[in-house]
Amino acid sequence: MPVPERRTPADIWAAVAIAVAVLVAAVLIWQNSQERHTVSTPAAVTVAAPPQAVVVPAALRELWQAPDRATAAPVTVAGVVVTGDGGTVLGRDPATGRESWRYQRDLPLCGIPAGWGSVIAVYRDRRGCGQAVQLAATGARMTARSGFADETVAISGNDSYLLVQGPRRLELWRSDLVRTLEYGFVDAPVNPNSQPRSHCTLLSAGLGTTGSRLAVLERCPGEAGTRLTFLNPSPKDASKPEEYGSTVLPETTDGGEPRLLLTTGEATAVYLPGSGAMPPRLGVYDNRAKLVSQHSLSAPLSPGARVQRAGYHYLLWTGRDTLALDPATLAPGWTAPETLGPGAIMAGRILIPVSGGIAVVDPVGGAQERRISFPRTTSPAGPITLDALGATVLEQYDGTLHALGG
Repeated sequence: MPVPERRTPADIWAAVAIAVAVLVAAVLIWQNSQERHTVSTPAAVTVAAPPQAVVVPAALRELWQAPDRATAAPVTVAGVVVTGDGGTVLGRDPATGRESWRYQRDLPLCGIPAGWGSVIAVYRDRRGCGQAVQLAATGARMTARSGFADETVAISGNDSYLLVQGPRRLELWRSDLVRTLEYGFVDAPVNPNSQPRSHCTLLSAGLGTTGSRLAVLERCPGEAGTRLTFLNPSPKDASKPEEYGSTVLPETTDGGEPRLLLTTGEATAVYLPGSGAMPPRLGVYDNRAKLVSQHSLSAPLSPGARVQRAGYHYLLWTGRDTLALDPATLAPGWTAPETLGPGAIMAGRILIPVSGGIAVVDPVGGAQERRISFPRTTSPAGPITLDALGATVLEQYDGTLHALGG
């Protein structure tokens, strides 16, 4: 029989050294992992969405308020209101503001858009705003992704895709957070010539409500005006954009850049600043970048102008007034003067924020039916965006969410 091998002291010390090295490596990996820097306390059950209000409250008062700097508009999913501040996302009871669930990381939030019955928390790391985790209505983690992105991004979406757009590049993600399109600057391109324009500044972008078109406004070197481009949101190869149409808009001489306000997929509204004798106007383009109509505006849009969908209606806040845009043609219709934001739908009526309260407006003709007066705790410095969850009215402005009830 062969003589059994004997362990020498050197063998024992080598084994100990290997074990210690493995333990140290495991500790270092854990300390630097996402789990180490994440707090996740989901709710036990999903809170069902409350029934829609059948009447607009006769009176309103503030129920609660909370910091909400990660978004410019109220976010709701199922029966909870979602707020984001710093690196923390909270699901809250709409009537009390009490915490229902929490998701927290040691990274700053870039946005918390809602989509597909969930909330997508987008965080900024050393590669930009490319860290994302999808949270169920209970706050439980569903799926996640990580990638290269710009330092600051605008995040929006529809029922099909989520749009993450920065000044150099944009991406579209589908419901499992898999990328369906990248456009603009690519960090490490597999196909170097796949992007039609990789050195342009992306000014704004928008997804059609049908999900069939992505509209992009960009400023490219050597071009006299701003370029409007329509893309397939889900090409065969995510790294190879497919264009439906592209055009350079007329150059403006009175200052200011054109702005993409809204796209339905079939029609797209672009703000065109004044130029010489031409007043500021709303240009409507088809889905191949052809100008269909123009509508003069009484004054230039303010930098904070925004569009919000309210049921079947599109409401444009100009910085002074709220304009209703036709859902098919996007032509301006009625005007609600001296407002503080676009508005939202509740019980078949449009609620529009005004000084000292909220105006209740007929959605067909824009007539103000009544005004609900209440004192705001602070004087808004920026636009007020509204939403309603059951009988609770939500106002978001200046980095704070305010919940109102009867």
